Amino acid sequence: MSLGVALYTLWLLLSGHFEPLLLILGVLSCLVVVAVAHRMEVIDHESHPIHITPKLPLYWFWLLRQIVKANLAVTKIILSPRLPISPTVVRVRAGQTSDLAKVIYANSITLTPGTVSINLDDDHIEVHALTNRMAADLQTSEMERRVSRLEKSR
Repeated sequence: MSLGVALYTLWLLLSGHFEPLLLILGVLSCLVVVAVAHRMEVIDHESHPIHITPKLPLYWFWLLRQIVKANLAVTKIILSPRLPISPTVVRVRAGQTSDLAKVIYANSITLTPGTVSINLDDDHIEVHALTNRMAADLQTSEMERRVSRLEKSR
């Protein structure tokens, strides 16, 4: 359902035509594409979780603050003559139930400077951290809790 709505919205934005006949043909063509994609089994049946959409801006704002803080920390490390790094790989818990939430969590870790998601298993993410402090910050699970809250916002 959400794929059809997304396709139709994209079609409306790109076509710029709003005559009734073209609107009906647009709906029909989007329905055909969704039906064919469903028959070919190329649609992710987890679908788009519309329930997380209202909370996404708050999460993005929080994530942006974390990215800025991590940028400042990495800049401080780079500009330090001692270059105080202690690269480490840690496993952090990924307690989300949906694959989408786990991917949001792993990508959020990677977007934060100083940490990179290496591998995503069922319930854990392997993360390379630039310093032990960055690894310890991940172990506090604040980001994991926020993504889980985002997922459960029904």
